[in-house]
Amino acid sequence: MAVVEISIVPLGTGSTSLSPYVAACEKVLRENSGNLKYELTAMGTILEGDLDQIITLVRRLHEVPFDQGAQRVSTNIKIDDRRDRTGTIEQKVKSVEEKL
Repeated sequence: MAVVEISIVPLGTGSTSLSPYVAACEKVLRENSGNLKYELTAMGTILEGDLDQIITLVRRLHEVPFDQGAQRVSTNIKIDDRRDRTGTIEQKVKSVEEKL
């Protein structure tokens, strides 16, 4: 199971506000996440589940700002794909909190 953080940023939109684009991405995410778990954060979105499903969904999300009129989109993807045991969003946070 993979934990993936994505940040999709439209460029050249004529506005400093990104929330309309984030909301459009969130709508697509809600409609297409299937069995993937996800969490919207202030600086990006964290997805948890099968890596192939996540990559397919990220590709779809990357297109959303273009559909909203953006002429350029920068998407950052960070993948934590642990194979020795199942890692989850909660487990990763709990592991750090236990050490505090």
